[in-house]
Amino acid sequence: MSTALVVVDMLNDFVHGVLANPAARRIITPVGRLAEAARSRNDWIVVYANDAHLPEDFELRVFPPHAMAGTEGAQVVDELRPAEGDTVVGKRAYSAFTDTDLDQALRRHGVDHLVLVGQHTDCCVRHTSYDAFVRELAITVCPDATVVFEPGSDEPVGARQERALDYLKTYYGTRIEPSTALL
Repeated sequence: MSTALVVVDMLNDFVHGVLANPAARRIITPVGRLAEAARSRNDWIVVYANDAHLPEDFELRVFPPHAMAGTEGAQVVDELRPAEGDTVVGKRAYSAFTDTDLDQALRRHGVDHLVLVGQHTDCCVRHTSYDAFVRELAITVCPDATVVFEPGSDEPVGARQERALDYLKTYYGTRIEPSTALL
């Protein structure tokens, strides 16, 4: 069994920029610890699934321009920059699988288990989870290393996070494990 730690959208525009999510700051440390631990294991790879939008992307009808390909806003935050040997996948839709080479990269490494961390539990992590599920990949999500989009609702972040995690567990059989259990 080979595992991929998939870091979703821990980008400048989602942490500090145009779609800044204050809740994202608290997950930087657990995501960083997981990435370091994954890099030290022979049976894990680290993958960054990053928005890299083009002006014609349909998502920009819903959200203002963000994480535009080649801009500073589309770069991973400094604390979590990819290391040599990590895989970086640019994405233009919510799922890290849609029109990307993620599936090929996972197959090349014999990955059959994804650990998903980053943003947003109720959007990009959710859609990536669905695509992993239909590919028969085992899925784990770390609740302390994922977060919903705080500005997205007046409902408390904690309640929305729990609902998103329950959805993943119920519909995709996702294991919900704290990052410390995987270190």
